[in-house]
Amino acid sequence: MTNCNAVLDTDTYNEVDDQFALAHLLLSPDRVNLRAVYAAPFHNRRSNGPADGMEKSHDEILRVLDLVRPAVRPPVLRGAPKFLPAAGDAVPSAAVSDLIDRARATPDGQRLQVVAIAAITNIASALLLAPDIAAKIHLTWLGGHAPWWPDTDEFNLAQDCHAARAVLDSAAPLTLIPCLPVASHLSTTPAELRALLAPTGRLGAYLTDIVSDYLGAKPAGSKIIWDLAASARLIIPAALKTVPAPAPVLRDNLTWQSPPPAGRRAIDLAISVDRDAVFADFFRKTATIK
Repeated sequence: MTNCNAVLDTDTYNEVDDQFALAHLLLSPDRVNLRAVYAAPFHNRRSNGPADGMEKSHDEILRVLDLVRPAVRPPVLRGAPKFLPAAGDAVPSAAVSDLIDRARATPDGQRLQVVAIAAITNIASALLLAPDIAAKIHLTWLGGHAPWWPDTDEFNLAQDCHAARAVLDSAAPLTLIPCLPVASHLSTTPAELRALLAPTGRLGAYLTDIVSDYLGAKPAGSKIIWDLAASARLIIPAALKTVPAPAPVLRDNLTWQSPPPAGRRAIDLAISVDRDAVFADFFRKTATIK
């Protein structure tokens, strides 16, 4: 996969890992043409509601772009100010309209790569409003836990279960990256970042600082940079091992139906990620920014 056209859907201010994935994509123009970035809603201690989370993410996307200063700066669009209120109820937004337009403009035989590292509200809304775009996109979503995990009570998925079901039930080709126990291998520490990332320049220093601030004074703190698994799928695909699997079915109690019903469509399911290869690639590329 070389020089694919892609868009990124991200709740960038939710914690500190989306910033890494966004920078990773921007720093890999030989692999990815990042055409647009969409701000996704989130609600946790860092926002007072989904709309506020989306706005804060929008601002954080701009902050990362200013640090990277890519040769081609992608447009940044606001996404949904709320999660899907009910099954089948799309939430229109500038991001949703842009995704529909870009997907429909994709030439036959090609796929717009949609990288989603947040609640899947924006992507589900686009698919609900324009089901035809399923034939023009390939979705990579970091959401939920593995089908064999005892639950799938994970932040991205649990925030918008209606959207998760809409995407899983859609016809859009999907690479699903479970958080546990797959993306969870992408762990780092402030000491590693201070040694290998901070000295690379302004971007590395910023990312090191936000991770350290997020962890606080934990004497042996580490941080999983979950979302690098999603950027790695486009940039260093050999680092992400996938297998074909039935699309999982989400129960109301945030577990997967096991086994899934017969005839369920197949998706690509990530089962492992090469932690060292991903971080080595990321650290090398951040060193190009002074």
